[in-house]
Amino acid sequence: MPLITLAFAIFAVGLDQFVQWQFGVMGAVALVLLSIGHKGHNHTCTTAGAVILAVLIVQPSLN
Repeated sequence: MPLITLAFAIFAVGLDQFVQWQFGVMGAVALVLLSIGHKGHNHTCTTAGAVILAVLIVQPSLN
């Protein structure tokens, strides 16, 4: 069990670092909103985080 928890923590930190590297601070904020909304069953936070990430992903193709 501790091995699974450690692996998940490493994955979460790696994902956070990748999002910050790729999308900057707004990407990290969106990821936090998405995770808080999912854990707290708050659909508003989940939707806001998903929309921000979607806009950050689509933004380069709009230019």
